[in-house]
Amino acid sequence: MSAPDILGEFLLLIAMAAVGVALFERLRLPAIAGFLVMGALVGPGGLELVDDPERVRSLAELGVVFLLFEIGLELPLERLRRLWRHALVAGGLQVLATVMLVWLAGRALGLSNRAALLMGALVAMSSTALVMRLLADRGEVDAPQGQIAVGILLFQDLCIVPFLLLVPVLAAEDPSGARMAGMSLARSGMGLAAFFVVARFVLPPLLDRAARLGSRDLFSLLAFLIVVGSAVAAERIGLTLAVGAFLGGLVVSASPYAHQLFAEVLPLRGVLLGLFFTAVGMLFDPLAAARHAHEVLAYVTGVILLKAAVVAAIVALGLREGLRIGVVTGLSLAQTGEFSFVLAAAAATAGLLSEPLQQTFVAGSVVTLLATPFLVAWAPRVGAWISSGADRLASPAPEVRPALAHHVVLIGFGLANRQLARVLSALGKPYVGADANAISVREALGRGEPVIYGDATRRPILERLGVQRAQLAVVALTDSVTTLRVVRMLRQLNPEATILARTRYVLDVDELQSAGANLVLAEEFESTLGLLARTLQAAGIPEGAVARFAEELREEGYELMRVPSEVALDPWLTELLEQVATQWVEVPEGGVEGSLRDLEVRARTGVNVLAVDRGGRTSPNPEPGYVIRPGDRLLVVGSSEAMDRLRSLLAGARDAPP
Repeated sequence: MSAPDILGEFLLLIAMAAVGVALFERLRLPAIAGFLVMGALVGPGGLELVDDPERVRSLAELGVVFLLFEIGLELPLERLRRLWRHALVAGGLQVLATVMLVWLAGRALGLSNRAALLMGALVAMSSTALVMRLLADRGEVDAPQGQIAVGILLFQDLCIVPFLLLVPVLAAEDPSGARMAGMSLARSGMGLAAFFVVARFVLPPLLDRAARLGSRDLFSLLAFLIVVGSAVAAERIGLTLAVGAFLGGLVVSASPYAHQLFAEVLPLRGVLLGLFFTAVGMLFDPLAAARHAHEVLAYVTGVILLKAAVVAAIVALGLREGLRIGVVTGLSLAQTGEFSFVLAAAAATAGLLSEPLQQTFVAGSVVTLLATPFLVAWAPRVGAWISSGADRLASPAPEVRPALAHHVVLIGFGLANRQLARVLSALGKPYVGADANAISVREALGRGEPVIYGDATRRPILERLGVQRAQLAVVALTDSVTTLRVVRMLRQLNPEATILARTRYVLDVDELQSAGANLVLAEEFESTLGLLARTLQAAGIPEGAVARFAEELREEGYELMRVPSEVALDPWLTELLEQVATQWVEVPEGGVEGSLRDLEVRARTGVNVLAVDRGGRTSPNPEPGYVIRPGDRLLVVGSSEAMDRLRSLLAGARDAPP
């Protein structure tokens, strides 16, 4: 085929990929599924706008090269060290158990050893790109289920390398071929070591020299050269393009220029990866999938149930994180991942996947990707329902402190509640806390803090905390559905307690207040309030007035911030900012020095001086003869205009208007 024809096909694929992304984003469905569906539409099984997918897939595979380079580049070794237990224990057990169970099921269904083992590897992988995006959108990356999911996904991403290396071994027809493949694998291992050494000592100095020249164009070209060059170099020594790209990214990840490399390859990676999944979608034949509809349905049902059950069991029993978190994590990972398509493409080329099996895999994988956003959304409710069933079978446990009363209950022991615990401890106020993160609880117990491990959505845990006699409960969890359930249970157990709840989104405020929360802080607007308060203070508005302004917005449930932007601010809020308030004002270095009487502070500015702080010693109600000096801090009361006049006076502007 001529170059213009190939270019035309690529333009068509880019256009269809763009349409697919726009449509599926509009429907709040994964973009990867949009690529696959659009590929099926234009491929040989659809409109036949591209009759030979192989013509474009070789170039489209550059998308996988860039993706694996990015994974290697972003491989968070520090995070991996923190999550080693989740990554190694949960990830290792999940991959091993899934491969073995699928292999057994495949053998029972009549598949060969090789095909069954390969299907196990395909099913074991989950979609890192999709799950991470959904967790980030829901604000659950740092939640217990998010941390476990990240660890498992990290392990799965690393498994793609040995899986790809094992494809030629599985493809060997006879023992001698297997031995030859094993020898090839050994040679590849030696070549891999040589590749790693060369890349480790050549690429960093090269990046350093390019950065010193300060040419952005040169750095962009060098980034592209490193990605494609590492892939091609690895292929020349018997590895695969994808493995080489991954190792290239891993080598330069420790470079100080890794972030800039990521910024350079990200845009091109997105386009090429979209082309790759669109090309993979062209493998899907709707008619063939319809002929194998029962197999596709069985694949989808089996993958979702098997992976959800395996992950839930590992998290609940192996990590001892509780059944609810196990179910939520399992449903989040119950899909086939993008690397499965990479592995399937390599296996199909090696002749390990039959045409019916390949069609079943592609069609079923598309469906699991489409189902994932819904599974993630339903997961908290399903997990709560299953764990509540377990609660009914459990016997109540004794309370953590039988005599504790009028105390504070901290649900969730993350950063916010840890800081609150420090303040309560300093004030001598009794408190108890609970968290479902075993690491956080272990660290808290090591500091001697009264924190227990447990899922606060379970009634026995709340009873152990003595919530029936608590004065105050603070719920600071990352999952909005869990927060709502905990608030309801707290209100049922203690109708009189004050309940404070934190949520990420303002849309949850009304529902949480209806459930019984006395005050709901929405992070979505608290950050805006913080910025607004700092800006108003910098503009000279007294701190007291700003504090009243912010508190009124909270008391109103952020209602005034939820109205359209074109609606004018209510006048009474403006009046709050204009009212008289107290504030500390510092006499600047090089400012005035003199008595309050000589400076005529009250007459010239309109403020009243309530106290003067000098070197940490406070003098309340200073006499008119009190001499102020540069560095003093004055506690004054007055309007914002009076504060501005005072600052001008203290800075030495004697012409401050009276």
